[in-house]
Amino acid sequence: MARLEFEKIQPTVGNSFRLYHATDEESCRVYWHHHPEYEIVYIPAGKGRRQIGRHLSRYEEGELVFIGPNIPHLNFAYGQSSDFEEFVIQLRDDFLGKEFLKNVELQSIQLLFEKSKRGLAFGVETKRKVGEKIQQMPTQTGFERMMTLLWILQEMALAVDVEVLHSEANSPDVPPKETERLRRIYSFVETHFQTEINPNDVAETVNLSLPAFCRYFKKMTHQTFTEFVNDYRINHARVMLLQNINVAEVAYECGFNNLSHFNRTFRKLTHQSPGEYRRQFSTALYSLS
Repeated sequence: MARLEFEKIQPTVGNSFRLYHATDEESCRVYWHHHPEYEIVYIPAGKGRRQIGRHLSRYEEGELVFIGPNIPHLNFAYGQSSDFEEFVIQLRDDFLGKEFLKNVELQSIQLLFEKSKRGLAFGVETKRKVGEKIQQMPTQTGFERMMTLLWILQEMALAVDVEVLHSEANSPDVPPKETERLRRIYSFVETHFQTEINPNDVAETVNLSLPAFCRYFKKMTHQTFTEFVNDYRINHARVMLLQNINVAEVAYECGFNNLSHFNRTFRKLTHQSPGEYRRQFSTALYSLS
């Protein structure tokens, strides 16, 4: 098995969860990985390998799974060669606020979230009903997507054709201390990416010296901290560029004080200039990262 990686998940600007639709088996470069977010994966058709925690099997005629936080799992595109398609929804447990899921009307969904910590796979009927709704989400407004997500969660919570995949609610493969440390680093970047970030400040938040922090971060993410921050900023810039905002303003809002530096970094990570990227998607209603 490949080395376990930590996947950083970044909701698009103006959204409380992440939704993406992939048709390229190489769309996800992270294979055996984990993250603190919950994840719904829907594959409309086909068969492939399913590895979630210590559970290993194959899926047939598509797939619908709900994976809880910090369970190591294999990218579902792994080993696929053609005709691959998947929809992925990634969300935090407080995506609607820390107290929202405690409302009595959402008790079944709250229980679903708890069960998902062992990994859940759904049968043909739920896969059909939920899959139809998920396929509608990319063309919906933000409000409509939120309402659809709540419907999906309720449908999954009430499903009887569900299988528990992972025998343990928590996996020893991912020490809680390391997950929490990475989450604190990520939260720091999320809060401060629009300003200059001093790596010393980040190191202090996780009680490491700067050299130890740099070694730790590279080991866990296979990126330098600077690469991680630039990647985060450019992901935000990609969304803002599709909102008809001036390029210089986008650069400034994403933490770049120098327009030339922004243009060079953008081209390095996307293989396009900001203008070329904007023109490519000029007819799109929105962008999914």
